Amino acid sequence: MRLFAAFCYYMAASFAATPAPAQYVGCEGPILKASYTRPTDRYDHGILGDAIEWGGMKVVIDWADGCGLVGPIDIILPQESVYEDFAPRLWDVTGDGQPEIVTVISKVSSGASLEIHGFAGNRFTAIASTPYIGTPHRWLAPVGAADLDGDGRVEIAYVETPHLGKILKIVRLEGDRLVPVAEAKGLTNHRIGDPFIQGRIATCGGSPTILTSNGDWTRIIGTTLADGKLAVRDLGPYRGPKSFDRIAGCR
Repeated sequence: MRLFAAFCYYMAASFAATPAPAQYVGCEGPILKASYTRPTDRYDHGILGDAIEWGGMKVVIDWADGCGLVGPIDIILPQESVYEDFAPRLWDVTGDGQPEIVTVISKVSSGASLEIHGFAGNRFTAIASTPYIGTPHRWLAPVGAADLDGDGRVEIAYVETPHLGKILKIVRLEGDRLVPVAEAKGLTNHRIGDPFIQGRIATCGGSPTILTSNGDWTRIIGTTLADGKLAVRDLGPYRGPKSFDRIAGCR
């Protein structure tokens, strides 16, 4: 499955990571879909079930009438970087009703970062990213995006180093920065070698709730955000990935 993108046909000009070329300035439209491309083995981590990561991403946009552009954007990463990820996520992280693209990008020298692509000032670009973890072969696993505390702003939840540190982190997009909001230790959503991420954001007891496992994969934990602080509670036993699908009091 992860090799599928090797067969994609590219129609648009390439660019190396962050800045968009001049022809994309002043043209915009809703992002329809995104997929990783250019499979590569240049980053020897292999925690996602095989040795293949991604050197690029194809983004399909419904270009505005009169823009003069057709076809997808082809993003090509520098040689020292890869998308260490399963698939790009189309999440609305600005709260404007249109999706941005949330990815995991890793550098050979400094591990993973959470990165958001979208339109900023009529330019398609990498809007913001978290700092790289700072150590090679250190990864992060996104959980979801939602207004977790009811203040009208969207938060993004991810687990930094889900196999080692097991730290749930909450960030919020403010301008061109992902600003830390809160964090909690002892939570995880990925096992080494799994070709998928577990957990999700659900509504439990009427509140947006981050669903993850505890650190030893025995219990399902629900985490909520209020007043800048996280509260965790045990929601039941973990008995495999489907445990997250049906939890009493959650939808």
